[in-house]
Amino acid sequence: MMPIPTTPQRLLSLDFMRGLIMVLLALEAAGLYESLSQTTENTPFFPIVQQLSHHPWHGLRAWDLVQPAFMFMAGAAMAFSLEKQGQNGMTWGQSFKKTLKRCGWLFFWGVLDYAVRKSGLSFELWDVLTQLSFTTLIAFVIYRWTMTAQIIACIALLLLTEALYRLTHVPGFDQPFTDQHNFGNYMDLLLMNKINHGGWVAINCIPTSVHTIGGAMAGKLLLGQKPHKTRSLILWGVSTLLFGYILDWCNVTPIIKRIATSSFTIASLGYSLLVLAFCYWYIDIKDHRRHLKFFTIIGMNSIFIYLFFEIVGHRWFNGYAAAITGGLLQLINTPSVLSAVITSLTIFACEWGLCYFLYRKKIFFRL
Repeated sequence: MMPIPTTPQRLLSLDFMRGLIMVLLALEAAGLYESLSQTTENTPFFPIVQQLSHHPWHGLRAWDLVQPAFMFMAGAAMAFSLEKQGQNGMTWGQSFKKTLKRCGWLFFWGVLDYAVRKSGLSFELWDVLTQLSFTTLIAFVIYRWTMTAQIIACIALLLLTEALYRLTHVPGFDQPFTDQHNFGNYMDLLLMNKINHGGWVAINCIPTSVHTIGGAMAGKLLLGQKPHKTRSLILWGVSTLLFGYILDWCNVTPIIKRIATSSFTIASLGYSLLVLAFCYWYIDIKDHRRHLKFFTIIGMNSIFIYLFFEIVGHRWFNGYAAAITGGLLQLINTPSVLSAVITSLTIFACEWGLCYFLYRKKIFFRL
C-alpha cells in the first residue's frame, strides 16, 4: 500500500519573518524612520537610527538587508508552494505556467508602482516587484536541480555580474563601482532612457537572483528529512557572510547595495540565512509562538500591503492621514517632530488594521 503524501507543514518562522519584513517596510513607507532621523539628529542615538536608511554607496547598513530578505523569503515560500503543487499532481509544465503568470503580474505591478508621476507616466524597472519577477523565474527554472548545480548557477550569475561591470568598457560607463558611471547605469539608459539619481540599477535582478535561489534552497532544506537543519543554515550563513565581507576587505569587490555587487549579494544572503536559522530554531523548534500574530497577520497579505503603501499610501493616504492627525495635534501645540512620529504610527496602525480586517474575513491576495 502506497503512503499518502502529506501536505508540506507550514512553518510559523517563515510567516513571522515575512511579516517582520513587511512591518519594517510599512513603517518606512509611513515616514517613521525619516521622523526619527530628524528627532535624533546631533544626539548619541543618531548612528542607531541611521541603520534604518540605505548606505549612500560603499558600506552596509541594517536597512540594506531588508530587500535581500524580502527576495530570500519569496524563494523560501516558492519551495513550499512547489512541493504542495507536486503533491497535488501538478506537472512541471503546469507549475511553470502558474509561475510565469505570477511573474507577469509581479512585473506589471512593479512597473505600475513607478509609472504614475505628477509629471505624467513613466517607465521604470527599479521596483523590488519588477526585480522579483525575474529572480522568481530563474529560481523556478533551476529549482529541481541538485544543490551543487544550483550553487554553480549562483556563482555563474555573480561572475556574469562581475564581467559586465569590469569588462564591457563602455565610454563614460567604464568605472565598475562608481556611481552614475558604471555598466548598470548604461543599461538603464538603454532600457529606460534615464539613470536613477540614487544609483539604483535595473540589472540588479541578475545578482539578486541568488537571494531568491538561496531562499528556495533553504526552503527545500526545511522541507527535507535531513537532521540538523538549523546547523546547516548557520553553517551556510556564516560561510557566505564571511566570504562576502572578505571580498570587500581584500579590495576585490566593494560591498555596494545600490548596484548589488557580488560581495554585497553574498554577505546579505548570509545575514538572511542566519536570521532564518534563528527564527526556525526559536519558533518552530523551541515552540515560542506567543506574540507573533502581530507580524504574521501583515505577512499573510504581504503583496497586497506592499502595493497599498507604495501606491495608495504614497500618492494619497499618507497625506490625507497627515492632514487629519497634524491638524488635531496642532490644537494641543504638539511639537512638529513628535507630531510627525505620531502621524507615521497612525498611518501604520491603519494599514495593519486593514490587514487584520482581511485576516478576520479570510481574504488573502495572491499573485
